[in-house]
Amino acid sequence: MATKTKSTIPYCEMLLIILTSLIVRWCISLAEYSGANKPHLFGDFEAQRHWMEITYHLPITEWYHNTTDNDLLYWGLDYPPLTAYHSWLLGAVSHRINPSWVALHSSRGIEVSEHKLFMRYTVVLADLFIFIPALCLYIYTSSKCENSKKLLTCLSILLYPGLMLIDHGHFQYNCVSLGLALWAILALFSGHDLLGSIAFTLSLCYKQMELYHAWPFFCYLLGKCYYSKKNRLFKLISIAVSVIATFAVCFFPFLQRKEDIFQIFRRLFPFARGLYEVNSSLVFFLLSFQVHEKSILLAALPVCLLLPDYPFVSFWFLQISTFSMFPLFVKDGLLVHYFSTLALFSIVVSVGFDLTPKQKVKKQWIACIYPFLPYMLFVSLVGCLLLNIASLLVAPPASKPHLFPLLISFYSCVHFVCFLIYFHYAQFTVDSQTGKISIGKSLQQSNQKVPNKMTHNLNPMTQKNNRKFKRQ
Repeated sequence: MATKTKSTIPYCEMLLIILTSLIVRWCISLAEYSGANKPHLFGDFEAQRHWMEITYHLPITEWYHNTTDNDLLYWGLDYPPLTAYHSWLLGAVSHRINPSWVALHSSRGIEVSEHKLFMRYTVVLADLFIFIPALCLYIYTSSKCENSKKLLTCLSILLYPGLMLIDHGHFQYNCVSLGLALWAILALFSGHDLLGSIAFTLSLCYKQMELYHAWPFFCYLLGKCYYSKKNRLFKLISIAVSVIATFAVCFFPFLQRKEDIFQIFRRLFPFARGLYEVNSSLVFFLLSFQVHEKSILLAALPVCLLLPDYPFVSFWFLQISTFSMFPLFVKDGLLVHYFSTLALFSIVVSVGFDLTPKQKVKKQWIACIYPFLPYMLFVSLVGCLLLNIASLLVAPPASKPHLFPLLISFYSCVHFVCFLIYFHYAQFTVDSQTGKISIGKSLQQSNQKVPNKMTHNLNPMTQKNNRKFKRQ
């Protein structure tokens, strides 16, 4: 059994899966993007391009300040410095290929095919070198199933429609911040706490919305220091120093003047827009003052990682999370890609996983709803489809032009609240050794009467007694 759980990565099959996911991403990128042909402000595509323009041409001290050459009302930079450095690098490459793509002022709203191709390539490469390898390595180091199951898990998560449609359709670089967070999870899982702390700090320095994940990371690392048998204080100080040092390096160019730091934080946390592991990010998402629909991707990341252990509820959540962004996809002209990627994702997950909810124990109160869960899933997804169709074919009343986006938000919110309750129940009743939901007092009592066979057989004294018994 040990050889199966520690099997090597089948590189040929993995490369085929990565290639498949890249082909799907590229097909999505052929569609329209956020703000296409919609002056004056266009959309997120123009925002990312504009950041390349200002970071390449302006001195670093002006990146976050409103100046003659940097109008903050026109997609002013409002992400942390690591995003700014990334934009500067892409701006330098863009300028070398064609200076008109990032020409100061005159490049605003540029929409030429060659530049679109360049921008799409930058997202694909970021996905390929940051998010995808982190995901594949995590699945192969954390999962104890066979290689075929690991391959299907990687393919299923890589084909999650929500992230693909936002990054490669709508146009953003969520794969960078989520990829860095995933590298942090991988490092912590492998016991490299300092590397994990640095990786997560980098994700936070790339996109401030990673604060959604900060609480689980903080609690995990603090708990690990507290329960460490030796060098508790040294371990805590080491982690703190690594985090502070990473922040210092990322913010170093702005530490020369106090007003630069204050201006960055004013840009990063405009409270009028609302600030802000499954439960922490999902709680913040549901309680946001003004919910940003794409923020659900932050809750979707840990749910993706739960897919091998909780396939039914994870699949359901990922479907609803994609559905919750439907009005955005309609606005961006991604209807065909929305339905096709959802269908592809459903097929792959259905083939790779048993989507029948498992009733682990008889005589537990929650088991009574198990037989109804498949029907609930069916009704839930049919409801999504009906709302999709109605929003496309039925004209809302003139007095309520945003009726269907509101209905979609409400429908999604009801689901997310239910998921939040379930994940909290699972979190606080999970068996730390088996990874399954705890059965309760009755099962604990029964376990005391019937010893675990595996533990019984592994006990040297028990094995010795068994041999004596057989000889007698």
